[in-house]
Amino acid sequence: MSLISTALRASRQFSRNLGIIAPAGHAVSSPSRWQKRAVNTQPAYEGHIPLNWFEAGFLTVGSALMALTNPRRGDMVAALGDLTSGPVLPRLRDAMLESAEGRQILKDRPRVNSHTVDMDKLALLPEGTFGNAYVTWLERCGVTPDTREPVHYVDDPELAYVMQRYRECHDFYHCICGLPVNVESELALKFFEFANLGLPMAGFAAAFGHLRLTQAKRERLFREFVPWAIKCGSSAQSLITVYWEKRWEQNVEDMKKEFGIWDPPEPRWSKPLSEAKAAAARRQKNAEAKMQQVSS
Repeated sequence: MSLISTALRASRQFSRNLGIIAPAGHAVSSPSRWQKRAVNTQPAYEGHIPLNWFEAGFLTVGSALMALTNPRRGDMVAALGDLTSGPVLPRLRDAMLESAEGRQILKDRPRVNSHTVDMDKLALLPEGTFGNAYVTWLERCGVTPDTREPVHYVDDPELAYVMQRYRECHDFYHCICGLPVNVESELALKFFEFANLGLPMAGFAAAFGHLRLTQAKRERLFREFVPWAIKCGSSAQSLITVYWEKRWEQNVEDMKKEFGIWDPPEPRWSKPLSEAKAAAARRQKNAEAKMQQVSS
């Protein structure tokens, strides 16, 4: 967050400098609207960083440039997502309100991380269930659910949660679609998310992220994955309305049929499925051993 903090300090100093120049017909000694905006705004929720219009524009441009040059900067990618999501989040919130499942999500406000999701319990679920598939996917990709940046720049608390929910459920989308976390698969999922949810950040990543691919990978992305992503994403149920944590025991294939999702072209995985299943089986044995110790 140090780069973001530096950028904000610079933009706020510039805003204060603008405030020194009073519009014609106004006393120089009176506080300007620029100064009032910076002084009077208070955080609306924990972690919220209020911005005036100039600060928001400054950070949007800076985070976009940084996200393009270094996509691994999760803080910059998240900041850009926050700042560009404004017109879309109310629509996503309304979609959740129209669904009983979505309304329950907004009421409960669940969070997805290693503290809220019992991975050992999921490992005990039968193969073919969503919970077991999710644990296997995490093992196969070598990732955890603890890497999602918090929302900072969405002003409305409920809309901030909708954005956080999308961010924390991103790996569920990977899992249900059967996509790993390499660049071409991530871009395929961004095309899917843009078609399904309409988030500008997903469209931004889809539009420019492919420039980092080799010619061969780019050609395959647009030949095979993009048509699947656009057709499947646009026709599938809005995934923001899915209460994934209530569906751990449900069959994955049944869920895909319910949501209107079908498999993408075969992606490139860095780890064989057999290794991931073996790791998930070891986790299952460890969970069973813990349960035996507790019962005894």
